[in-house]
Amino acid sequence: MKVPIGKIQYFEESDVLYYLISEGEEEEAIELAPGVTVELNKEKEIIGIEILDASRFMNTFVVENFQKKLASIG
Repeated sequence: MKVPIGKIQYFEESDVLYYLISEGEEEEAIELAPGVTVELNKEKEIIGIEILDASRFMNTFVVENFQKKLASIG
């Protein structure tokens, strides 16, 4: 995947969201949650984030958490 640094790219056919944070060679990938992987360089810095089944993730994680936060504010 070639993505400009700092840009989020969505691949509709595979429902994958990718965020490239910085250029560099991936040394390791760690799955932080089901379908959410961070890519690390040799200094253990995050260089990319990949989210599989992104539409479901956005709905269940992001929208629901934002709704809870909004409910607690008002």
